Amino acid sequence: MKPYEIRLTKEAVKDIAKLTPKLKIKLQDMLLNTVALDPVHGKRLVGDLEGFYSLRLTFKGRIVYSVDETTHTVFVHRTRTHYGE
Repeated sequence: MKPYEIRLTKEAVKDIAKLTPKLKIKLQDMLLNTVALDPVHGKRLVGDLEGFYSLRLTFKGRIVYSVDETTHTVFVHRTRTHYGE
């Protein structure tokens, strides 16, 4: 099966700019080798973020994304912590 296209929101681009070079490599690897191949691999979120998925990037950091099945696209919304940073 063809991998999903990965798109970044403006917020995700800002978040990525703040990551260390090592974390940027880890993020790219996770997006290309996990999310693009199996986007529902992440934890399904509830509440305000219902319809979104989350994957752990670091102990506190998460990748938050949504999946558009019609266009075969994954939209990365955030790549940072959600613990009051």
